[in-house]
Amino acid sequence: MPDGDPRTARADARFGRGFLTDAWYFAAMSADLKPGRLSRVELLGEPVALGRSRGGQLFALRDVCPHRAAPLSAGRFHKDELGVETIACPYHGWRFRADGACAAIPSLTSDQALDVSRIQVRRYAVAESQGMVFVWVGATPLGEPDQPPPVFPGVVGGGPKLVDRMVFDAHIDQAVIGLMDPAHGPYVHRQWWWRTAGSEHDKEKRFEPREAGFAMVRHAPSSNSRAYAILGGRPETEITFRLPGLRWEHVTVGKRQVLSLTCLTPIDERRTQVTQIVWSDHPAFNLLGPVIARMARTFLRQDGDMVKLQNQGLKHDPTLLWVDDADRQAKWYQALKREWIASRREGRPFENPVEPATLRWRS
Repeated sequence: MPDGDPRTARADARFGRGFLTDAWYFAAMSADLKPGRLSRVELLGEPVALGRSRGGQLFALRDVCPHRAAPLSAGRFHKDELGVETIACPYHGWRFRADGACAAIPSLTSDQALDVSRIQVRRYAVAESQGMVFVWVGATPLGEPDQPPPVFPGVVGGGPKLVDRMVFDAHIDQAVIGLMDPAHGPYVHRQWWWRTAGSEHDKEKRFEPREAGFAMVRHAPSSNSRAYAILGGRPETEITFRLPGLRWEHVTVGKRQVLSLTCLTPIDERRTQVTQIVWSDHPAFNLLGPVIARMARTFLRQDGDMVKLQNQGLKHDPTLLWVDDADRQAKWYQALKREWIASRREGRPFENPVEPATLRWRS
């Protein structure tokens, strides 16, 4: 079938309404998890109690006590006589270790024999990387990570210059495809400092496969992308996407760097948490930090508003007509998902289906 065939587009658009498992998902900034505090997050439709003990150990447990279903995240950390910290349920004080095993049931009397360690809640592997917290969501409750959490280039200049969060009313598939779409800029992001009416140019960019994803290889920004002028010099940028939902733009201006990372975390089938994080050692962020932050927040909310508009049409289950080259990245995303699922199911290494290509579009 040709690339623009609506049957192909419809089949692709309906593919993968579930979520990828055996993957690291962004859950929080390290600074958000204060010692002795618990929080509740939703990942792929599942509640997770996420926190850091007073001793600094990270916990990630299913946020449902097996006794009466109270959320463990509403409880507190408890330290026993040996100094071992556990999470105590707020309802009856049942205590759970970081591995999910029950450590104590306070209501039991000394003569009531019960091996409480046989009582388990699901434990999620959790790790910190570059000031971020990632949770491994395995295909099975006992699945352990077979890869390290992601590491990104350009995490420089100390702490992030910007952390912005927003919930998109969309499945992660629609959120990913919307954020990587190269042709919507002149319409969704029309601003005097970015794109103006009638500023569309023909674009030609080279792409290469990367780990579990692809990249628009390093190049000079387009002349009609005005915001780069803030950085001065001769900026060059590379934009990378990696499964399950990580997109980052790494800009270099001489020895200075800017990293803009977007983490997409599925809350459930209808909502996706979008977290935008920016690091830089460029002096522009010291002088114009609030202005740059406002620009970034404006971009994200414009994308969120477009998702809401798109939902008005998607609820009618339309046939979607995709074309090349502007929609090639969306097709790559779906091919990557299919290969990820197949490689896990067949117990073989992941084989990146993306091939080097030069794509052209107008925006």
